[in-house]
Amino acid sequence: QVQLVESGGGLVQPGGSLRVSCAASGRIFSINRMGWYRQAPGKQRELVAVITSGGRTRYADSVKGRFTISRDNAKNTVYLQMNSLKPEDTAVYYCNWVFGPLNEYDYWGQGTQVTVSS
Repeated sequence: QVQLVESGGGLVQPGGSLRVSCAASGRIFSINRMGWYRQAPGKQRELVAVITSGGRTRYADSVKGRFTISRDNAKNTVYLQMNSLKPEDTAVYYCNWVFGPLNEYDYWGQGTQVTVSS
């Protein structure tokens, strides 16, 4: 059984920084990509950042230059460093792992709340 556990969310003032983590446990193999998504109230879930097994990254235009996705393969953990946070970054952040030889395994974390407010 694979589990993804997110941590690190919270309340931060505009302009501040926060790092969220997603630790995976269980049998994980042939990782294709790991990503972060977010969902604000009344809005659809959207892609924030993705990192592939080869280390390539992709970001939503709204977070480019402010957010950085990274991973620690030894710890089976993916991170999202968020700097220069804005109120519009407020959302529940979810991590997503896609793996398997045919990318047949697609797991989501439970979500962590990030609130940017003064």
